[in-house]
Amino acid sequence: MARSANLAVLSVIGRDQKGVVARVSTYLAGLGINIEDIVQRVVEGLFVMTMKIDVGEMTASLDELVLGLKAIGNEINMEVSLRLMAERPRRRVAILVSKEPHCLEALIRERERGTIPAEYVAVISNHEALRPLAEEHGLPFVWHPSTDKAAHFRFVVEQLAALQPDLVVLARYMQVLPAEIVDRYPSRIINIHPSLLPYYPGANAYRQAFEEGVRVCGCTAHFVTEQLDQGPVILQDVFHIRVGEDTLEDVKSRGKALESEVLARAVQLFVTDQLVVKDKKVIFRPGMNPAA
Repeated sequence: MARSANLAVLSVIGRDQKGVVARVSTYLAGLGINIEDIVQRVVEGLFVMTMKIDVGEMTASLDELVLGLKAIGNEINMEVSLRLMAERPRRRVAILVSKEPHCLEALIRERERGTIPAEYVAVISNHEALRPLAEEHGLPFVWHPSTDKAAHFRFVVEQLAALQPDLVVLARYMQVLPAEIVDRYPSRIINIHPSLLPYYPGANAYRQAFEEGVRVCGCTAHFVTEQLDQGPVILQDVFHIRVGEDTLEDVKSRGKALESEVLARAVQLFVTDQLVVKDKKVIFRPGMNPAA
């Protein structure tokens, strides 16, 4: 096998306890597997470890390795997963939009730059306004009006069922997803909200911040749950408001620019497998150099 085909990434996640590294390392050594890199961290009692291992000369089959690791995970009550580095598929991403183009533009731009290595399987909307933008970049575009909410969401359910996305991105979709959709994609729907949640949930967040005279505002990329704007936070960022100088339109303009950046970064983290949701919190996997 080629060198890259021999490498795999082993992840271990769970409540912190003694002896985890030794337990896993001893098992791997017994199978003739070399550990090439290891990074770990503990966040609020949660242990997260990533290992890069060479399976080219192991004395067991890949199936036996996976079953053995699963057994260890059960013993120590941790999630243990293995992925061959040469087999990482491009994640399938469905993008839901309404009329505002800024987030879709950022997602398209970052995909074309290569920073979001994903396949955008469709743009789904409740308006036809963004069809030219999507089709200009070769993205399938479908839409159904949301004047009849039930009919619109039936359409969305059908489209997503046919597309089978790994991730659904709400790129300023401006609709509250029903539980039927949220339940089908747990920790696989990312939304961008124009405030620093939990402050100013719901609609008109920038107006609320502007009218209250706050000097720091921002936006939040988060996973969607049935509780509106209360899902696990992925990323947040801020911008300043010059109270008495900035207009509401200034605030909205600055906020939209930041929304685009934060949403694109959150999608990048998901499709490159750099985050995990555990105990209703987003934990970033410790990184390593894949070329080392």
